[in-house]
Amino acid sequence: MFNRAQMVLVPVMAALLASACSTGGAVQIGGASNLAVVPSDSLPAPTAGDYAAAARPFIIGPYDIVSIDVFGNEDLNLKEIQVDAGGRITFPLIGTVEMAGKTPGEAARTIESMLKGRYLRNPQVTVNLTETSSQVIAISGEIKKPGIYPIVGDMTLLKAIARAEGWTEFSKKREVLVFRKVGGQQYAALYDAKAIERGQYADPELYPNDTVVVGDSQARRNMKDFITVVPPIVGPLIFLLGNNN
Repeated sequence: MFNRAQMVLVPVMAALLASACSTGGAVQIGGASNLAVVPSDSLPAPTAGDYAAAARPFIIGPYDIVSIDVFGNEDLNLKEIQVDAGGRITFPLIGTVEMAGKTPGEAARTIESMLKGRYLRNPQVTVNLTETSSQVIAISGEIKKPGIYPIVGDMTLLKAIARAEGWTEFSKKREVLVFRKVGGQQYAALYDAKAIERGQYADPELYPNDTVVVGDSQARRNMKDFITVVPPIVGPLIFLLGNNN
């Protein structure tokens, strides 16, 4: 589910976490030329260009399912029509309508403008996003139910873990990674979920196309009754992995 760069980064993150805990958060990195610590306490939020749309979270994308109502014109109402792979639908009278990258409100205004004058005097259109396949996050690693999960509304890291049915016996809560691409740059953040649960820093917000990887506590597999006490990191460690364009 995650690529080679992510697989390589997991053990690197574990070593960095140990370094951060033992040195009070100071981290020095050598080796990989495309790995750098970003002086920030959070991952950057995706920009409009990362989604081809300015608003969040309700953005229509390929394979999403929408319902369209035209007030007073039941023959034009469409229930649960799927957006095609190119981000379009076919609508009665007006033909092809570009839907991807628009909010439901923007899509409604587009349909109104295409209907107005030629077919209806003053159309009133409502578009509802009923099911999304395009706004998703991937959750993998040591979690009860890895998979692809939709984002509708606000989604945080702990909410995403709960959506995936929570931690396993061997989850390493202090090694939770979030990968994100912003403006062609690939970022990664290392979070201590135990510290977040204690309220020591904020539960980070997730965005569509994020990948969450939960670490595996090999020590607990080998010695289930052995407890290692590691001080939580003060905040997340943010990494810039390089340009993946």
